[in-house]
Amino acid sequence: MPGYIQGNLALDPKRKPAAPQRVKIKETTKVMYRKSALPAQEKLLYLFTVVLCIIVAGVIVWRYAAIYQMNADIKVMQEQIKEIEAQNSALKQEVYKLQSPERLKEEAARLGFNVTDEKQSAVATTSGTKAKSTTVATNSKSSKTSSKP
Repeated sequence: MPGYIQGNLALDPKRKPAAPQRVKIKETTKVMYRKSALPAQEKLLYLFTVVLCIIVAGVIVWRYAAIYQMNADIKVMQEQIKEIEAQNSALKQEVYKLQSPERLKEEAARLGFNVTDEKQSAVATTSGTKAKSTTVATNSKSSKTSSKP
């Protein structure tokens, strides 16, 4: 600072232009130790672990796919059951309609059978097949004879 007090620093004779100083850098070498490669047994252990995880994941996915397929089959079967139940109810209604006594009387009249007595028709329905065949045979004979003028 004393040069500044005396005046202009550019004219200071004490100061010499400074030559660039060289900085010495001391190079040091650091020894790096590299770990040796994994032993073969350890590599096989890792490989076995990865393969085992893949197999377990595959089995889990396969089971979920099987469960999904079973659920889809169950839905299809339930729809089929509903359709068949609807058909069964329609067929039951038709059976009840065809078994109605009024319809049977109309059908008997259309075919030419004459039922003369309510008691006789009741006995024919409650008796065994032998009684039925006898009643039907007598009814058919009487209807043949009565139908002639």
